[in-house]
Amino acid sequence: MAEWQPGVFALPCGVDFAGALADGLIERMAGRPPEAMARVTVYLNSGRTLTELREAFLTRGPRFLPQMRLVTQLGGGAATARLARRLELGQTIDRFVKLQPDLARGQSVPELAASLADLMAEMQLEGLTVEDLTKIDASDHAQHWARSLEFLKIAANFYMAEPAQDSEARLRQAGEAMARDWAEGRNLPADPVVVAGSTGSHGATRDFMMAVARLDKGAVVLPGYDPWQSSSVWKTLDARAEDHPQARHAPFIAEFGEPQPWTLSHQAPDPARNRLMSLALRPAPVTDQWIAEGPGLGDLIPATEGLTLIEAEQPGEEAEAIALIMREAAEEGRELTLLSPDRGLLRRVTSALDRWSIIPDDSSGRPLALTSPGLFLRHVAALFGQPLTVDALLVILKHPLSHSGAGRETRREHQRLTRDLELELRRHGPAFPDAEFMRRWGSKRDETRRDWAEWLAQTMERLAPLAEDRRPRPLTQRLADLEALANELAAGPGGAPEASELWKERPGEAAKALLGHLNTHAHLGHDMRPGEFADFLMREMNLQSVRLDAITNHLIHFRGPREARTEKSPLLILAGLNEGSWPQALDPDPWLSRPMRLAAGLTLPERRIGLSAHDFQQAVAAPRVILTRARRDAEAETIPSRWLNRLVNLLGGLPAQNGKEALAAMRQRGQLWLDLAELQGRPRLKIAPAERPSPIPPFPALSQMSVTEVKTLIRDPYAVYARRVLGLNRLPPLRAEPDPAERGTVLHGIVQGFLLARGADTSPEALKAVLLRKADEVLEAKVPWPSARLFWRARIARIADQLVRDESERLASGSLPLVVESRGKAMLPDFDFALTAQPDRIDVLPDGRAQIYDYKSGKPPTDKQIAHFDKQLPLEAAMAERGAFEKLGQTEVAGISYIQLGGEGRTESRDFPFGFADRTWSGFAELIGKYLRGERGFTARLAMEQSVHGSDYDHLSRMGEWAPTEAASPMKIGDHNDG
Repeated sequence: MAEWQPGVFALPCGVDFAGALADGLIERMAGRPPEAMARVTVYLNSGRTLTELREAFLTRGPRFLPQMRLVTQLGGGAATARLARRLELGQTIDRFVKLQPDLARGQSVPELAASLADLMAEMQLEGLTVEDLTKIDASDHAQHWARSLEFLKIAANFYMAEPAQDSEARLRQAGEAMARDWAEGRNLPADPVVVAGSTGSHGATRDFMMAVARLDKGAVVLPGYDPWQSSSVWKTLDARAEDHPQARHAPFIAEFGEPQPWTLSHQAPDPARNRLMSLALRPAPVTDQWIAEGPGLGDLIPATEGLTLIEAEQPGEEAEAIALIMREAAEEGRELTLLSPDRGLLRRVTSALDRWSIIPDDSSGRPLALTSPGLFLRHVAALFGQPLTVDALLVILKHPLSHSGAGRETRREHQRLTRDLELELRRHGPAFPDAEFMRRWGSKRDETRRDWAEWLAQTMERLAPLAEDRRPRPLTQRLADLEALANELAAGPGGAPEASELWKERPGEAAKALLGHLNTHAHLGHDMRPGEFADFLMREMNLQSVRLDAITNHLIHFRGPREARTEKSPLLILAGLNEGSWPQALDPDPWLSRPMRLAAGLTLPERRIGLSAHDFQQAVAAPRVILTRARRDAEAETIPSRWLNRLVNLLGGLPAQNGKEALAAMRQRGQLWLDLAELQGRPRLKIAPAERPSPIPPFPALSQMSVTEVKTLIRDPYAVYARRVLGLNRLPPLRAEPDPAERGTVLHGIVQGFLLARGADTSPEALKAVLLRKADEVLEAKVPWPSARLFWRARIARIADQLVRDESERLASGSLPLVVESRGKAMLPDFDFALTAQPDRIDVLPDGRAQIYDYKSGKPPTDKQIAHFDKQLPLEAAMAERGAFEKLGQTEVAGISYIQLGGEGRTESRDFPFGFADRTWSGFAELIGKYLRGERGFTARLAMEQSVHGSDYDHLSRMGEWAPTEAASPMKIGDHNDG
């Protein structure tokens, strides 16, 4: 029976860590009674490692299992909930921010509380106290950092007070107590103790591991050890080399020397590749080491045979290639694991796999915030503290969980009524619907609609005070309001909250549990405003993950990079290898600068990069590895991950060792998958692109048209065809906005009301008073957006003097506005066609002639534009001369002018030579006659003013399949009855 060998041991990168750990322990216990294994205690770094080790033992036959525990359980007992600690810190921060507002620096109190809780936990793990903060000399730092440090001392005194409440503090105390007892010969374990899988990244864990390594029956097993580094390299891995993958092992090397192999039965799958990666990942600067040690690597083609490099142009192409690799593995019955911190990429891959009904086994699950109940609760929380908009209302009503408590039939009825309500709100509804509107709309139809509208109206009435209240309120009240409103919306009229789908299945149960947890500790939180509460809820939901109920493929796995050390799949895909993903971008520390962290004895933020680098080094050592990245994302070109970049540069710099050929072979293997993905996405049947449409409908295509549409007929006839012949109208936007079109409508309404409301006093002062009074009335009645009311009121006020000055001069000269927004119609008798118009204003001059005016909120057209395209005013003049306007009669027109409702508010006349109106009328009659007789087709985008200008019917004309320079192909549509 061999004696137990204590000390520090290691397993190389790429091995099956759990299997090698189990085999090594079995070898060490050989010759001992079977029950001796049950007395061995193994401390592991994570629950996943523990699960993998248990499975490894079970696959090696029946035997006693060692006692398996987590290092984080050293402290024992129930620690104070992390949420409670964050909420307590939030109260402290909230009070301090009210005294020092610049402390927040754009961050919310929950965000600051979460980052401060992380900092306090780190201090406890590193064994730091408030006294360590006093070592920081804040005089050399900006005033903000000095104030932050003073607050930190206050928070640390509160947070780290005895007795220890947090798991980190208890872990530290327990580890120190055990190490102290063992050093003094007390309470020495009678049986072996092993710590495995941890790199000792935190001080508390590292000190405990070193204490175990000193025991006569202790052993520490380091994961992912790199044996190819020289002693000179190990000596450089201090606090300034936190970003190196092996930096966490350096303290153990310095204390115990080079670790021994834990077992000889498990070797690295490809030692040559491990040696290559060791050199590629050396601490910067590395060029001299590459030059000195690179030739010793030998031929690099065998070392990279198991590596494939996919460099896609876009993330979508990357995901498609990955999905094809996974499909092949699933069909051939081979296990495959995808490692990536990029959740967006994983969602793309999942979507691509869906076409083959492959559901991957995702260890991370889905964040609660992205599940159906999570989204529903977030939408409800977003209703607080702001007016109820159309889109916010419809998002709630259309959610699958809304109105789900009264059966499928009523749910279908709810969907139908929601559709009807949406159409009403888009076309005629107010920007901010309320209970009064709902009852008025519901009364127009049957009892079913009336009851549904009444339910919604009552819900709106309960929401109204919450939507208007923007003050801080207790968290308990915020949660109660959220749950009550969510239950009411989910249940529906006559439904029961417990019968709704909101709290069912795993996501619903997780959401219910989270709200219960929040309610338990809510009394500790500070008073929150609505937006702050929504952010707080989102943050807490993102901390929870839900494994959805689905039949997953047992061969296809999604894992996070931290699980690289326990992953034993023969094929790994390391995806999304770009900066910002591998490694992920570091969040700035709002409390301590880098020099302040070093002075206090804390690690640098680069420690997280080093941990990520260690994950990468272990993963890239698997038997077969596929490295993938996209050269661009949705915004710009991407930067390759620093680790991939080093590998590529090293290979490219070793031509004598066939490095360039090895790199080319890696890329060639990757290009094969990109080509297959491109082929997969290529349509099997090639469909000819659509020709530029120019339909010719049967006679008569049109019976009437407005003068404002003539410009469209000249520039984009297809739009007139779609609107007038096919009867297709653009659906109004979901949310009414104070856009330029709305502004023009409102400004027209103001001047129309001004013209109709002016009195006998035509002095500029009196006219200005009427104009501004009418502006206030129209804005109050027609514009529900307070900010837009202020801006548009200021716009009218700015030009009011010019408007009333010109108006006073017109009135003084004897010019009277006779036609104001009155409709008129002129017929083309040859075709029984009517041209209609609703002029903004037609004045009768003292000599009996008429002057045509048009109000423009934008820039008025030029004479050249009027001559070729913008025919509105010349045609209105022609209609006036033909008696189209009842109040005006048949009258000669003196001229046309534009009154600006922007700029300086000036009145601008345009050229109106003798006979211009008649020539315009004749030209229009000839033009419309060609369309009515079928001599010309309604061509899409015939003469657009600018190519970038869009049309509401571009998708219908299939623009993009034809070029703007392509000739149109007139085609008869419908029954022309040619015979």
